Amino acid sequence: MSDTDPSPKPPIEMIATSLRAERVRSGLSLTEVARRAGLAKSTLSQLESGTGNPSLETLWALCVALEIPFARLLAAPRPQVQVIRAGQGPAVGSEQSDYRATLLAASPPGARRDVYGVTAEPGAGRSSAPHLPGVVEHVVISTGRALVGVADEPMELHPGDYICYPADVPHVFQALEPGTRAVLVSEHH
Repeated sequence: MSDTDPSPKPPIEMIATSLRAERVRSGLSLTEVARRAGLAKSTLSQLESGTGNPSLETLWALCVALEIPFARLLAAPRPQVQVIRAGQGPAVGSEQSDYRATLLAASPPGARRDVYGVTAEPGAGRSSAPHLPGVVEHVVISTGRALVGVADEPMELHPGDYICYPADVPHVFQALEPGTRAVLVSEHH
């Protein structure tokens, strides 16, 4: 990262809570998880207490040691509607390169996801009737602007913005600029 763009700070409180919960769930001691991850026990203890600044590599090593997907460390409890603005969200930087990963949504157990490219132009928006119970949609705007989400309260999104909403209620996608493009992921349980 450049001097004007400081390295992203990982969401340490969320990571600390998840690490503790996953270690307890696994039945492993601090010592054993640290050994498996190739870390000092004190480092793991600091991370579980919410101090420290873990790198992407450290967190991956802990996920391997705990046999969990990386997203589980960063996934907050799912709200009904979730919006993540471009440049926001739980991000973790690499110590090896100018690279950072931002979790937008973790796949829940037993879910199936279909990915769609969306192109839309201003005018009448796409109003969708409720899908099957439990269907959730995730949208990231690539270019343009759009009103997206639950029909009663759609959110205005800009390039890079993300929204998650229940799709088993009426929902909309209305382009506000020519050439609006998005990625839509439909999640079925």
